[in-house]
Amino acid sequence: MTSPRERCPDAGPVPVLVWQHRSFDALTARELYAILALRAEVFVVEQRCAYQDLDGFDAESSHLWAERSDGSVVACLRLLPAGVKYDEASIGRVVTAPSARRTGLGRELMRRGIVAAGEGIPIRIGAQAYLERFYGEFGFERVSELYDEDGIPHIEMLRRGS
Repeated sequence: MTSPRERCPDAGPVPVLVWQHRSFDALTARELYAILALRAEVFVVEQRCAYQDLDGFDAESSHLWAERSDGSVVACLRLLPAGVKYDEASIGRVVTAPSARRTGLGRELMRRGIVAAGEGIPIRIGAQAYLERFYGEFGFERVSELYDEDGIPHIEMLRRGS
């Protein structure tokens, strides 16, 4: 499903964005490439973490992203249904382009992700530990001890359903 063109709240220098939400099988090759390019830019290059991004869960997921008019992806996440990775639905691979940070785009991405996952259902995430407060703003609570994932401290967080 495709959302209409919208201006991201507090977008500052970010131009008009188009929001997209599609199942893996509905992604075009260009869309998938743009999503994977952003994930590699941030998770592999910026965070200097050599890890297996293509973990087998993308094909079971739907993908939500914001793109500029040139097709470049500036924020994205993936949504996994309950029972695929965790007993609960899950949001993962949450990423915002460096050029679009501190604009409110990350918060808008998470807000839309929660709605797309199903606002009233439990959602579990594996979060980089330094983002605990950010995810806490969306009702996620820490439910695990600190653990190492690919050299980066992580925690599991749960947003309980209504």
